[in-house]
Amino acid sequence: MSILAIILIILAVLVIWFIATYNVLVVRRNRVKESWSDIEVQLKRRYDLIPNLVNTVKGYASHEKDVFEEVTKARAMAIGAKTPEEHGKAENMLTGALRHLFAVAEAYPQLRASENFKELQMELSDTENKIQAARRFYNSTVMDLNTSIEQFPTNMIAGMFGFKREEFFDLEEGVAKEVPKVNF
Repeated sequence: MSILAIILIILAVLVIWFIATYNVLVVRRNRVKESWSDIEVQLKRRYDLIPNLVNTVKGYASHEKDVFEEVTKARAMAIGAKTPEEHGKAENMLTGALRHLFAVAEAYPQLRASENFKELQMELSDTENKIQAARRFYNSTVMDLNTSIEQFPTNMIAGMFGFKREEFFDLEEGVAKEVPKVNF
């Protein structure tokens, strides 16, 4: 009788461990999805600010057509990105295009003095900071999920239920360290 009780206790512990491990993986996967959603919200805010910024600069520097086209093209590419890797590449292009736009704006003192332009600069700077914070949180949750998926014995449960590694949201080294300058 006692051997049967010991076997049942061991089976109960294994079932409880199995269920708990599965639930931890589900929670981590959902946190990754939620944190990616936070990034998308901030990126959308950034994408919505860019046309206003371009139009403001256009009013003062209408002959800078190439810069406006570069920003518009980079914005469209970023909006169309699907994976974190695609978003990273598109964001690098967009950041470079915005740098060119701000370099153009620097040549126009009246533009730099414009209240609308200053407000857009502040909003963009705030959004860049929020993107950076959301990116750090997302990458942290991805690291937690990926670590869980790779660790033994959790990796067996992850494999049985099709849990997959997630991609980090990486920006190029120079871009990650340099937010576009928006203070004149």
